[in-house]
Amino acid sequence: MLRPARKLRTTTRKSRTASRTTREFGKSTALAAVALGAALALTSTTAQAATPAPRHYVALGDSYAAGAGVPGQYAGLCLRSDQNYGHLVAGALKAAAYTDVTCAAAKVKAMTQPQYDAFIRVNDPQLDAVTSDTDLVTLGIGGNDLAASDLGLGELVATCIAGAVVNPLGTPCKDVYHHGYWDWSTWSWQYGNDDLAERITTTIAPQITDTLHRIHAKAPNARILLVGYPSVLPADGSSCVLRQPVTPGDVEYMHGVLGKLNAMLKSTAAANGATYVDTATPTLGHDVCSDDRWIEGALPGSPAVPFHPNATGEQVMADAVLAALR
Repeated sequence: MLRPARKLRTTTRKSRTASRTTREFGKSTALAAVALGAALALTSTTAQAATPAPRHYVALGDSYAAGAGVPGQYAGLCLRSDQNYGHLVAGALKAAAYTDVTCAAAKVKAMTQPQYDAFIRVNDPQLDAVTSDTDLVTLGIGGNDLAASDLGLGELVATCIAGAVVNPLGTPCKDVYHHGYWDWSTWSWQYGNDDLAERITTTIAPQITDTLHRIHAKAPNARILLVGYPSVLPADGSSCVLRQPVTPGDVEYMHGVLGKLNAMLKSTAAANGATYVDTATPTLGHDVCSDDRWIEGALPGSPAVPFHPNATGEQVMADAVLAALR
């Protein structure tokens, strides 16, 4: 009669021991989780601390850098926004001093020359803002130099839209800049020299190289970020049918042109001591023809200049700049 009782007590002791072990294991697991969380928090803090607050951050560039049309606007015809990616980056980094001289319609020459609009001086040479104490510079420029006229990207947009009216099934914009023509000898459509591709390699690239050298000379200790252009247009032109007044063929052509421009900016940055910021990848799928636009189309659904980033687009570009700085 006593033996079963002893067995019961032994079993009870074992159960208590197992319960105590389980509790201790639970406590150890909890402590490990807390330790892991602390380690992750420390890692996150360390990563943030790896980007010190700039003493003097200068933002240079065109309408994409200015945040043209995004509230709130200031600086007159420069269409500068206090929510452009430069302002957002300066705020995130807690820059001690921030100078924004970005301006809509700026070409690369606006870095060293005053910018005029209809004989009105709208901006001083942008590089005047860069000084010896500047330690961070973002530069977003080059798109307006695709056009020969002072209209910049506006010329390309107007050409594509006007062409679509008279040739809605063709590639009127591509035919203009790529010199398309009918070859009677082969009974086929042929193309000549691509003006836009040529301007990227022979005109824009050397000018941006010179600009980067000038920034290095004026601010030897500055980190320079060359910011690329977002995904304005999709690779598949058919997704734009009945969404934008541009033919599918021209959408694909201009998508390719912007891809070449970004590729040039990336290689130019690498060759001249600058960091390239890819904004095309993070904005992919949010182009002017998407259901969730971060780049507005011909008829903007939220405040922005047509075919330019809206407030969300500027925020995504700012995030890309911050990621490149880590």
